[in-house]
Amino acid sequence: MISITVTALVFGVVFLAELPDKTALAGLVLGTRYRASYVFAGVAAAFLLHVVLAVAAGSVLTLLPQQIVHALTGVLFLGGAAMLLLKKDDGVEEVKKPADQSFWKVAGTGFMLILVAEFGDLTQIMTANLAARYDDPVSVGLGAVLGLWAVAGLGIVGGKALMRRVPLRLITQIAAVLMLALGAWSLWEAVAG
Repeated sequence: MISITVTALVFGVVFLAELPDKTALAGLVLGTRYRASYVFAGVAAAFLLHVVLAVAAGSVLTLLPQQIVHALTGVLFLGGAAMLLLKKDDGVEEVKKPADQSFWKVAGTGFMLILVAEFGDLTQIMTANLAARYDDPVSVGLGAVLGLWAVAGLGIVGGKALMRRVPLRLITQIAAVLMLALGAWSLWEAVAG
């Protein structure tokens, strides 16, 4: 059974945390050079693999006592919020243009770029935390993958327009506040529980 509440919460947190990330900008760069559907297929496959790994890691954490899980996720959320608030704008690395514009070459370029760039990234760690916190791997996985796909789609199709209307710093600050709230809540449950 899928929890709409958990899925929506995870979607929102992951979506906001991923928007200011360099991979959203990389999607924008790839989307301006190649066929958008090919880019999205590769990027979406890489994000799906990352979410599966994160949810599996988070599910292992649920084997620990609840107080320890709440304390651990609380500390990790607070660390994630600090990372968002303190990170510098690092731009987008240059993406090599494949000579062959076929589906497999373009999707493969998108897949490899996201696979490497996102491994151990903040949203992957957050997804593992949320999977441990809610002990609902399907709802967490669905929310995370939809959040990542939404950011990828926005980046590929309309990232430039979005960034002109909403300052990247504001998006980062909103994501950090949400993570601070989740961290404080988790720590309070660890102490109170």
